[in-house]
Amino acid sequence: MTAMKEVRPEPDPGSAHPVEVAAAAESGEPPRWGKGTEAPEEGQFLQGPQPRASELARLWRIGMDFLRGFRTLHFVGPCVTIFGSARFKEDHRYYAMAREMGRRLGLAGFTIMTGGGPGIMEAANRGARDAHARSIGCNIILPQEQKPNPYLDLWVEFRYFFVRKVMLVKYSYAFVALPGGFGTMDEIFECATLIQTGKIQGFPLVLLGTDYWRPLLDFLCHTMVGEKTILPADCDRIFATDSIDDAVAYILGTVGQFGLVWQPKGRWYLGELQPGKAAADVADTAAATPTTTGRPGVEPPG
Repeated sequence: MTAMKEVRPEPDPGSAHPVEVAAAAESGEPPRWGKGTEAPEEGQFLQGPQPRASELARLWRIGMDFLRGFRTLHFVGPCVTIFGSARFKEDHRYYAMAREMGRRLGLAGFTIMTGGGPGIMEAANRGARDAHARSIGCNIILPQEQKPNPYLDLWVEFRYFFVRKVMLVKYSYAFVALPGGFGTMDEIFECATLIQTGKIQGFPLVLLGTDYWRPLLDFLCHTMVGEKTILPADCDRIFATDSIDDAVAYILGTVGQFGLVWQPKGRWYLGELQPGKAAADVADTAAATPTTTGRPGVEPPG
């Protein structure tokens, strides 16, 4: 087992954000994982116009956040991102479901990407480790008292939340959501909106744990469709199941539609060593896997 590689913009982060500390104290619990720090930048960024010099410096920091992500994630291989709550323990059925999902997707050749935290995220990364697949965590800068889970090969932090969101979509070929809170909902609806508006094509969006998601699906597919605020086709783009087999088959049967990039070439003039061949056997796995959608499997890279 190799040591986890860490890519951090801030070697000395601050403590948990005061808003989170206050909310946690009110509920009698410790601050929740991954809710950010009290760094001044986070409080100033959305406070309207700032002096031009500070805005220019911020633009530079945003650019460097993007560059750091592009350079770090360029060779990680095709990813599937798995979301869910940080609060589920090892003995919870959702933890077991996430671990098995991570393992099965890892065996299919995918890199598993999460927010790098405990709970569902840890379970998915642990499943990737079970399958000897690559395991990655991406999040905003953590408070100094919080650490990523121990099942990561690579841990990447970003200053800006929106940069992280771009990286998750850019390098992922599917999203899988297990039960979670606002952060999980945010990623679900971000993805659904990008699919609805044609920004990403044929992107598999899978919800695991139908008992948890049923009220949300009822609202989307009955209330919202009934009021014509969304179309029935918008609901059809969300695949909800309790079956790991069906979820994996759906992903493998869908990703071939939008140009799966197996392994970009390294450029010597950028100091990039030619990486080893990514898990190209995914193509054979996908082609041999029956799908529940009737869609073709992934074609091997040419």
